[in-house]
Amino acid sequence: MPTRPRLVTSIPFWALVVVSLASGIFGTRLVLVQLDTMTVGLTDNTATAVDVYAGPPVITIGAILIGAGLIGLLLALAIAALSTLRPHADIAIIDLDEEIEEIVETEAPAPVAAAPVAAAAAPVADVAAEPAVDLGGETPRS
Repeated sequence: MPTRPRLVTSIPFWALVVVSLASGIFGTRLVLVQLDTMTVGLTDNTATAVDVYAGPPVITIGAILIGAGLIGLLLALAIAALSTLRPHADIAIIDLDEEIEEIVETEAPAPVAAAPVAAAAAPVADVAAEPAVDLGGETPRS
């Protein structure tokens, strides 16, 4: 089963959150500034054609940016909620230096005393030097 990175470390997830927040904040600023400019111009009777005719489309664009930011934040919230439903792989953190020391201490072989090779080979040579004994077809009893 392929493992996926945790959501906290997912760059696309955080990019969605940041872009959604930026869109919402920029849209809110755009709407508030344009509404303030239009309100002041219309109440003082100093509004120009740009204020009167270009103001409402700018406010509409700001409202669209606010909506896109909210949809992005709701999508990020849904992704975060759905990520809790998928199984996560259990990860064990192992201190390798400590593990290696334990293995070396528990599995170290006991020192072996070296036996002289000539002493071990001597009895074999003595047995081969003895003459064969004929038992006359009988098997030796134990």
